[in-house]
Amino acid sequence: MGVAFVTGLQGDDPKYYRVISTPKHFAVHSGPEPSRHSIDIQISKHDMEDTYLPAFRVTVTEGKAGSVMCAYNRVNGQPACASTFLLQDQLRGAWKFNGYVVSDCDAVADIFNGHHFTKSMAEAAATSLKTGMDNECADFFTKTGDNSDYVKFLDAVKQGLLTEADMNVALKRLFTARFRLGLFDPPDKVPYAQTPDSEIDSEAHRELALKMARESIVLLKNDGVLPFGSKIAKIAVVGPLAQSVEVLHGNYSGTASRAVSALEGIQKQFGAAQVSFAPGMNFLRQQSVIPEAVLSTSDGQAGVKGEYFAGEDFSGTPQSVRVDKYVDLQLFHPDSSALGPPDGMKDFSARWTGFLTPATSGTYQIGLQGSRNRLWFDGKLIVDDPELHDARPSMTTVPLEKGHRYAVKIEYLRGGFGTKFSWLPVIENPIAEATSIAKTADAVVAVVGITSKLEGEEMKVDVPGFKGGDRTSLDLPREEEDLLEALQTTGKPVVVVLMNGSALSVNWAAQHANAILDAWYSGEEGGTAIAQTLSGANNPAGRLPVTFYKGVEQLPPFEDYAMKNRTYRYFDGQPLYPFGYGLSYSRFAYSSLKLSARELNAGDPLSVEVDIRNTSDRAGDEVAELYLHFPKSASAPIRALRGFTRVHLGAGEKKHVAFTLQARDLSEVNEAGDRIVATGTYSVSVGGGQPGTGAPSEETSFSIRGEQKLPE
Repeated sequence: MGVAFVTGLQGDDPKYYRVISTPKHFAVHSGPEPSRHSIDIQISKHDMEDTYLPAFRVTVTEGKAGSVMCAYNRVNGQPACASTFLLQDQLRGAWKFNGYVVSDCDAVADIFNGHHFTKSMAEAAATSLKTGMDNECADFFTKTGDNSDYVKFLDAVKQGLLTEADMNVALKRLFTARFRLGLFDPPDKVPYAQTPDSEIDSEAHRELALKMARESIVLLKNDGVLPFGSKIAKIAVVGPLAQSVEVLHGNYSGTASRAVSALEGIQKQFGAAQVSFAPGMNFLRQQSVIPEAVLSTSDGQAGVKGEYFAGEDFSGTPQSVRVDKYVDLQLFHPDSSALGPPDGMKDFSARWTGFLTPATSGTYQIGLQGSRNRLWFDGKLIVDDPELHDARPSMTTVPLEKGHRYAVKIEYLRGGFGTKFSWLPVIENPIAEATSIAKTADAVVAVVGITSKLEGEEMKVDVPGFKGGDRTSLDLPREEEDLLEALQTTGKPVVVVLMNGSALSVNWAAQHANAILDAWYSGEEGGTAIAQTLSGANNPAGRLPVTFYKGVEQLPPFEDYAMKNRTYRYFDGQPLYPFGYGLSYSRFAYSSLKLSARELNAGDPLSVEVDIRNTSDRAGDEVAELYLHFPKSASAPIRALRGFTRVHLGAGEKKHVAFTLQARDLSEVNEAGDRIVATGTYSVSVGGGQPGTGAPSEETSFSIRGEQKLPE
């Protein structure tokens, strides 16, 4: 599994959290629509070595990753897929990586098209391959003029820019990986081939999914309303995300055969209680496929007429004609597609024609979900989206009259991800509906947050706070804030359940909600885990892997890639919820913190031991976090997480835990970019969160004599 190389951090600590692409909302070249891929990150060697590289280093040197992905952006002037510093000096030099490097999709073409780093496409291909990129992610079956994906490598060979020896280096790396996977061996000799498909979706794996969801939930606030007791006989569940299973999957994911929504989980967990539901808004509600019952062909059959063509221009006779019950053709996720392509057709265009006759009058959002498609509704072109991109909805709000026949024509152009003809009845006053059920309940569970349709990679999103898949605000969308404020006026306890893939500035909820759970994008068993946590069957112990700031105003401009005032390691303000924060239904205390030495020489390891006691009458897990504080210098972070462990403690139980800090754990990066163990006085704290945040902890100090420079 590859990762985009040196483009940013998802977590606040580079040693322990996975790396993803950062928002890229500015460019360095001129033009009316600057490319998001052409950003040039100017970053000091200190910040590079201290913050960006450690996360990748661990995956290579300790995790033994077999493949790494090079990114779109430039780093100090060189595109990542042609960077001698990243691919040669660091990856293959300092870290001794011997696997293969794959480009992010079209990143090689972007070396010429976006960065203008080379004089030709052929030179871009040659430069990337010779620098260390082995496998280009691109569509080699779609020609785009003279710059088609495969032509640039052929041109590089013809022009003498690439030799057979150059290509053999990449081929050896790629075939080594294939040999290691057993792709050239008889299936009965390959252990991977003996795993049946049923094992992927086995009950054991569902149990693992549930365990991960339970353990990742973070309790941010609780005034005692949780866990729900026997007095809670009526629960009002509010928010469209409560009904959604799509939000559970997050970005770049597969589709579970069965996924449990928050609403379904609550209904099952609280079987004896009366559970009611209202979306509370039209925003974030899930469109549904327009059913066969309201569709008809010109000759009166249920469904629509489907014509399938080999070409893109719909000329000539279609290769296949049939009546489709509805339009739901998902080529990128065929397992979740309601329609399959005609037999023998893999690459095709399709046209559907017929009529829609609604059974109920009202206002509807109607349109297509997919890419490379068009929709004519009642004779008007309302969706015209012929470009290839991620599958996304293109919806128009229209009034529909019961019993009226509306003509429909849909075209899907060859080469896209498919299309889905869908609609959504618009609720006239959704907040009034939500507050109505809340007033009759004993407690309200408001499921709010953001989705992978709002935050992601290069998406067309026309919502305040989001731009192209990036975020311009950390606040909840306004519709959700309005819903929470309206629910609070009912006087009933409000528990907020967040679904999100990044930090949220939930300032209003932090002040007014009775409890807040962060469930993230929690996977196929997410709804079960949420419900079990609300009931107390799961005692939460998750910790925040990112800082929840009060707002973007607490952060420097994103164009500044220096680490000053970024992440818990350099942030000197007061966040909303700090990195490493998380509550429990149990209480814990720390004592007897001991070090193996109070003085040690640079390069020596240090052992840290502490006792943890569950001081409550409820069994639970505690995550002990070890933070290191460095001698004050211009380059040292304020503090750094250097270890953590999760332990289960029964009521009143005490356990002894130990950590060992090696020289690299005790090191920092100086302003010259060298990793050193510095002389001076350090302090170490072990507790349920960062010291000074109210979490129980113990702290002590030690000193290091001398100074040692460590290898990269």
